[in-house]
Amino acid sequence: MMNRVFSYGLSILSGCILAACSTSPEVPYSLMCEYLSEPLGIDMSSPRLSWKIPVVETDSIESCRVWVSADSMAVIDGSGQCWDSGELPSDIRRIVYAGDSLQSWTKYYWKVGYKTKREDRFVCSPLSSFTTGMMSPQEWGDARWISDGHDKDYRPSPYFRKDFEVRRNVKHAYAVIAAAGLYELSVNGSRIGDHFLDPMYTHFDKRVLSVMYDITPNLSEGENVIGVQLGNGWYNHQSTAVWFFDKASWRNRPAFIMQVRVEYADGSIETISTDSSWVTTDSPVIFNSIYTAEHYDARQEIEGWNTSGIDVSQWKNAKEVSAPTQRIEAQLTVPVKEIVRHNASRFVKINDTCFVYHFPENMAGTVELSVEGKAGIVLRLKHGEMLNEDGTVNLANIDYHYRPTDDSDPFQTDIVILRDGETRFTPKFNYKGFQYVEVTSSEPIALDENSIVALKMHSDVPEIGRFRSSSDLLNKIWTATNNSYLDNLFGYPTDCPQREKNGWTGDAHIAIETALYNFDAITVYEKWLLDFIDEQRENGVYPCIVPTSVWGFDWANGVDWTSASIIIPWEIYRFYGDETLMRRMYPSAKKYVAYIESISKDNLTDWGLGDWIPVRSKSDVTLTTSIYYYTDVSIMAKAAKLFGYVDDAVYYEALANRIKESINDRYLDKETGLYASGTQTELAMPLYWNIVPDGYREKVAEQLNRRVVQDSCHIDVGLLGSKALLGALSDNGYPETAYRVATQETYPSWGYWIKNGATTLHENWRIDVVIDNSLNHIMFGEIGAWLYKTLGGLRIDESNPAFRHVSLRPYFPENLDYLEIEHETPYGCISTSWKRDDEGNILYEFDLPECVSATFTPLGDNVTYNGDTIFFAGSHKLKLETATH
Repeated sequence: MMNRVFSYGLSILSGCILAACSTSPEVPYSLMCEYLSEPLGIDMSSPRLSWKIPVVETDSIESCRVWVSADSMAVIDGSGQCWDSGELPSDIRRIVYAGDSLQSWTKYYWKVGYKTKREDRFVCSPLSSFTTGMMSPQEWGDARWISDGHDKDYRPSPYFRKDFEVRRNVKHAYAVIAAAGLYELSVNGSRIGDHFLDPMYTHFDKRVLSVMYDITPNLSEGENVIGVQLGNGWYNHQSTAVWFFDKASWRNRPAFIMQVRVEYADGSIETISTDSSWVTTDSPVIFNSIYTAEHYDARQEIEGWNTSGIDVSQWKNAKEVSAPTQRIEAQLTVPVKEIVRHNASRFVKINDTCFVYHFPENMAGTVELSVEGKAGIVLRLKHGEMLNEDGTVNLANIDYHYRPTDDSDPFQTDIVILRDGETRFTPKFNYKGFQYVEVTSSEPIALDENSIVALKMHSDVPEIGRFRSSSDLLNKIWTATNNSYLDNLFGYPTDCPQREKNGWTGDAHIAIETALYNFDAITVYEKWLLDFIDEQRENGVYPCIVPTSVWGFDWANGVDWTSASIIIPWEIYRFYGDETLMRRMYPSAKKYVAYIESISKDNLTDWGLGDWIPVRSKSDVTLTTSIYYYTDVSIMAKAAKLFGYVDDAVYYEALANRIKESINDRYLDKETGLYASGTQTELAMPLYWNIVPDGYREKVAEQLNRRVVQDSCHIDVGLLGSKALLGALSDNGYPETAYRVATQETYPSWGYWIKNGATTLHENWRIDVVIDNSLNHIMFGEIGAWLYKTLGGLRIDESNPAFRHVSLRPYFPENLDYLEIEHETPYGCISTSWKRDDEGNILYEFDLPECVSATFTPLGDNVTYNGDTIFFAGSHKLKLETATH
């Protein structure tokens, strides 16, 4: 199995190692609770515990076992005082805790072991842990929501502080904080945690998230100070744009609630909670907007504001305010973090007051400014993706939907007012999408290439996929696709990190396989799909952007977009074998499907946006939308069968058949094999989504191939067609055509973007569109999954989810010399690689983790193989003869 640290993009992510490739070859590894490593703040009675077991080459696993206790030594000694699972089947890798009731504010230790047939003993993992927060709302006790008393239009960000005394030795100290808005927490002057932009965005008057921290190391005997700074986030959206977040029902001045629990060594407990005894004042952040930028007046800095010994007599008491919602839930998802720091790859001095920094990739995040100057000088840091002819930053492609009421809040432009001496500034409550930063100064100033550093940020989803080949173009397409995915992941999947930052449902489900082949992102989607439930109207309708305030229910929220509510949970089930999210969404999805059925005539619907941003050809909206209607109902039928809902399964199977029959009756010309007018999208989608009747697939695929070849093997699709085209060709006899499409370097193609310098995917196939054209979009990102599914050949057997059994169906293009993929499944790492020998034959190798089997059937007719087709865990080497030998 491959053993390497790998990078994506232009920056090496140190420490990101595929787990199965770096672990001891003997013990269980990758112990997770709720898919998080040693999480804090668990607030559910039955969390999920998961693990992996290495390949046992010379033996077979007989059983597994889990032990859980609040006493670490008890677990080490093999005693599960809280829960002993007993012996579990050998192929179990995830289980729901079913022991004694979990207590609040408690750290639980656990381990897993496996026993082989030859050895009557358990081989055990190292200890892992999870820590509970507050297990019921009542445990917030005397804690109150507090704010600073200003109204929602007041601009400065507030500081809050609370002094308290630690009187004896501390055993454990935990803090739990929930905020309407954003916060940064500190204790005794030290920032707590490495998270940014917490808590994650929700529909704030329905659900607010809390985060727990272990602050034990930060406390000292004597006087201590808790500091909190609040930002607006999506809660108090003061900027104005077409999506009306400034008119949100929840909008108010940011507020927070917090509880600190100190357990002393003698067993006594002390609680510090938010109330009106906390004091507050304005911070030097004089304006902050998650959408536009942050403004900072360094002259107003308060040295040591969150440490003991400073005079706070002029601060005022906090104001207790009404809770935005009674529903506070633990934020059990990977946090947003700073991932990479980029120095400028080029520094251009336009004149004494204007400087432009070029960075090596388009990214999402912020910058860090360090500058010497005199008090009162104003710097403007404009962030963008394009340059004007004179080398300055052009925002025309990303500021189109901004509707400012005045010039005090420029788009993607931080404003910094210097103090005497050194000023250092990094936004706390904002992020942007950019590759270039233009700094303009109100007076001449000295800046150099090190004055600005770019901080790439996103949800810190672990990397679990790797693709590498002899094609530099394919490698760059894979990297650019992953960059766009990550740049659009800030607690929820967005469309772009600059112009909108909206959770577009269509973009998300189109890219879901790309996401899951490359990243362990389940916690992000489990959080986000709960937002769907919060947003759903009584009639079953979802908005096209999630979360939202009022926008998105009247345009673009048709079936082809909001199918995300069903497709994404099902893909999570396929990739993880975990039905939790699909079960959670099932009642909501039933209401949604019932609404579609109520408005559909003759089992067809035109409630959809259609093939968004096509190259040339427009496809029939009723056809494309009805295909997604069929897909939704088909998934509901499979889910109902999985859950044992017999009546639902029968109903949805019958409805799906009626929809398919209606689509084919209206759109399929059985003589010619054409659907509708025969666009690439109209032919690819019925093939990809299994609409084509038995006996007609070959004819339809032939028409699709003919159409693509007529288009010189270039794409002529929009968003929906981009999901289907490559797979429809590859899986129906034309992988070479798909490969030619994927590797084009002229317009329109993914390669066209790359050849013109792109490090991310774009929103438009054209690159000369200046107005309203994001250069960092994930919506055309299906190609990232195709690289795994077709060139790598790694496909899920849906009847054996979580890669329990896989189909290896690789395609070997004639002009490709080698290829490697890795994917970390719930059972361990699957790796495949191939290369050509001196005679042109294919040497194909693959590794399967414990409990995983594979069926090997090469794709295409350019190789021959006459050996075994079924393989089991372990390493395998095959030799395939090329067709020319």
